[in-house]
Amino acid sequence: MPAAAKAALYDSFMQRLLAISGSLRAASSNTSILRAAQLLAPAGMVIEHYVDLGSLPHFNPDLESAPPAAVVELRERVGQAAGLLISCPEYARGIPGSFKNALDWLVGSLTFPGKAVALINTSPRASAAQAALRLVLTTMSARIIEEASITVDLLSRRLDARAIAADPELARTLGDSLRVF
Repeated sequence: MPAAAKAALYDSFMQRLLAISGSLRAASSNTSILRAAQLLAPAGMVIEHYVDLGSLPHFNPDLESAPPAAVVELRERVGQAAGLLISCPEYARGIPGSFKNALDWLVGSLTFPGKAVALINTSPRASAAQAALRLVLTTMSARIIEEASITVDLLSRRLDARAIAADPELARTLGDSLRVF
């Protein structure tokens, strides 16, 4: 079998997830937990990261007929993913504007409805944003996988991805979530 055919066959057995952090901070615990998920991904799962959240233009419905290239790329990546891992902070008891902007661009997308989503909350106190996020995602016809959605307490711990993956309790919780997903 030619190498290209083997690679295509291998890819067909891989579950590709797209990880999206709702935070633009470089040292964000939301981004760190998604990077840790990549380190802990079970065999057959590939986790890719969407890192262009801050580059998306402001949502404008007038641009829906010919969306900007950054929006087209986001929609394509969401469409290619078997599911989404989302970790989003809470700002002023709500979803950060940059993340809500990305979701607004996905509303008009044909690739989003029915998409499997696991929510990873890094702060037990961030309940308002999680409730708002669930409402928005449900309105957008996401399929939230409750058994894979978790809350882990990273508040004030300042752990990077490797430290999260090395922590037995955090690694077990995150690994269990990924296996369920």
